[in-house]
Amino acid sequence: MSVEAATDYVRTMVQRESRGPGDIDNAMQRLEARYGLPFWTLWHLRKGKAKSLDVSLYARIRGAYLDMCRVQAANLLHEIEVEAAAGDDTNSDLADRLRAIAAEIETRRQMR
Repeated sequence: MSVEAATDYVRTMVQRESRGPGDIDNAMQRLEARYGLPFWTLWHLRKGKAKSLDVSLYARIRGAYLDMCRVQAANLLHEIEVEAAAGDDTNSDLADRLRAIAAEIETRRQMR
């Protein structure tokens, strides 16, 4: 657990949530609403200005990051399943690996 790790999580989450230039504040507001992470905490971490971090807040940030990873894996799995339903079964091995990754993410999320 470190401020640097939390900073990396927050920067990645904001980048993934952002819809383009000028949407950073809106992306942080969406993350605040979705995960209950305070806007200004996100701001300080994203800017690299945070000096310390409470353990419970770190756990919440890590949990939010893992949730975003879970959603991303589920979206990719859905795309592969749609292709398979349309008759393209060439990516079935990827679907199996994505299911395993999603299960591992869920296990790690519940460990917090």
